[in-house]
Amino acid sequence: MKKKLSRSIYWPTVLVSFLALLSACEKTVTVKLPEVEQLLVVEGYVETGERPYVILSRSLDYFGTLNLNTVTQNTVQGALVTINDGFVTDTLIQVPGFGVYFSNRLTGIPGRTYQLTIQAEGKILSSSTYLSAPIPLDSVWWKVDGRRDSLGFAWAHLTDPDTLGNCYRWFAKRINQYTYGKNIGEQKDSIFIAPLGSVFEDRFINGQSFDFNVVRGKTYNSNKEDDLKEENFFFKRGDTIVVKFCSIDRSCFDFWRGEETQVSNNGNPFGSVSPIYGNIKGGLGVWCAYSTSFDTIYAQ
Repeated sequence: MKKKLSRSIYWPTVLVSFLALLSACEKTVTVKLPEVEQLLVVEGYVETGERPYVILSRSLDYFGTLNLNTVTQNTVQGALVTINDGFVTDTLIQVPGFGVYFSNRLTGIPGRTYQLTIQAEGKILSSSTYLSAPIPLDSVWWKVDGRRDSLGFAWAHLTDPDTLGNCYRWFAKRINQYTYGKNIGEQKDSIFIAPLGSVFEDRFINGQSFDFNVVRGKTYNSNKEDDLKEENFFFKRGDTIVVKFCSIDRSCFDFWRGEETQVSNNGNPFGSVSPIYGNIKGGLGVWCAYSTSFDTIYAQ
């Protein structure tokens, strides 16, 4: 009996001693982050047949608070923003109270390079983007996914030109109306939405003709019914889908591919850090030309 009793006491004693040792090894580490210069951030676009526009703001702290107030407070107003398309130089007009600037004279014309210059808060930023000729999709359609009866993906057929270096981005918008809740009478999507994986290049598909499918994107922090349940990422039978397919230059592709990689790795302990390469000299962000073509899909 004594032998059994001594063994029963021995193992808990060892376990408690081991846990006490681990507890004693704990140390509170306080990391002081270095001060980082606040930079100007540019998000600007020129699309085929549309007026160019630029959103100008300041960078935020990594661990800072992100909400509507902080975003609004960090927009930059009173900047001098100009765009030259090789023929005309236009000074952009600011939307009162916001860091949004739009052109009143220029439109996106394929074959032109758009040079952006910004003077704000004692800094000069610049960038350029080329609006290429559009490369339209050959055909588009919707197809049920597997054994699902009413949910599926958008599909398209593309013939890539036999010139290496073409880059693309996909957007879509559902223009049919809601049929439930308080959203009756409104379009399902108010804007064109780019899903995760919206950008791709022709490194491995140069000159080829092929089919590809695309998931449905959603806006940030969406609380729509079909973004929270099993319909998430799917288009639904009965949807009318307008597709905006864009040819983009390499700098625009690099930026959005980096952004999508970062979003994919968010919260993933096995994901690797991927830098986002902007094309703004003197600041952060992107100045991007979208050469657009449009198609409509009736999900039936």
